Amino acid sequence: MFHMVEPSPWPLLTSFAVLSMMTGAVLYFNGIQHGEVLLTLGLLSTIFAFVLWFRDIITEGTYLGDHTMIVQKGLTMGVALFIVTEAFFFVSIFWAYFHSSLAPTVELGAHWPPAGIEALNPFAIPLLNTILLLSSGATVTYAHHALIQGDRRATIIGVAMTLIFAIVFTALQGVEYHDAGFTISDGVYGTCFYFATGFHGLHVIIGTIFIAVAFVRILNYHLTSHHHLGFESAILYWQEKIS
Repeated sequence: MFHMVEPSPWPLLTSFAVLSMMTGAVLYFNGIQHGEVLLTLGLLSTIFAFVLWFRDIITEGTYLGDHTMIVQKGLTMGVALFIVTEAFFFVSIFWAYFHSSLAPTVELGAHWPPAGIEALNPFAIPLLNTILLLSSGATVTYAHHALIQGDRRATIIGVAMTLIFAIVFTALQGVEYHDAGFTISDGVYGTCFYFATGFHGLHVIIGTIFIAVAFVRILNYHLTSHHHLGFESAILYWQEKIS
C-alpha cells in the first residue's frame, strides 16, 4: 500500500526560506546594509519550516500508520541517494585538497603547507576528535541493536552517549578554530582547511540534531523494535559523516 501525501505548504515555505537565507548570506558577506537581518530571518524561517514539516512526517509515521513497508523502502532509498550526493560533495573537497597538496605549484612556493602557514598538530585535538567520532559510531550502533532487541535502557544510554560525544566534538572543533594561526583567507591552504572542516562540522551538527530528535522520540515511545525508520536514517547519515 502506497501513501498518498496530503497537500502541504512546507515545501514551498522551505524553498522561499532557503532562498531568503542564501540571499541574505550573499548580501552580508559583501557588506550590504541589512544583509544580516535577511540572513537571520531566512535562517529562522528555514528552521520553522523544518520543524513543522518533520512534525507532520512524524505524525504520519507514528500516529496515522501511513508509513507501510513499501513506503519505508522508498524513504530508505531516498535517504541512501541523499547520502550518495553528500559523499560526492566531500569527494570534491578532497580532490581540491590533493590537487594542491600533492604537487604544490610555484605560486604556492612549491611547498605544502605554504610558507607562513603553521599547520595544526594532528596528534592533538584532531586525533581526539577522530576518537570521539569513531566512539560515537560504536555507541549509536550499540543503541540500534539494543532497540531491535527491545532493550530500552541500553538504547537510551547508547543514544545519550552518542549525543555527548557529538557535542564534545563540536566544542573541540570550535577550540581548534580559535587556536588556529591562519584564517580562511590565507591562500588555498586556509580555504581548503576551513571549507572541509567547516562543512564537516556543519554536517555533524545536523546529524546531532537528527539523533537528538530520535532520542526524544525514543523517550516518548514513538520507536519500536520493528518500526524505527527515522532512527535508522539518522544512523546512516551519522555513519557517513564519521567515515
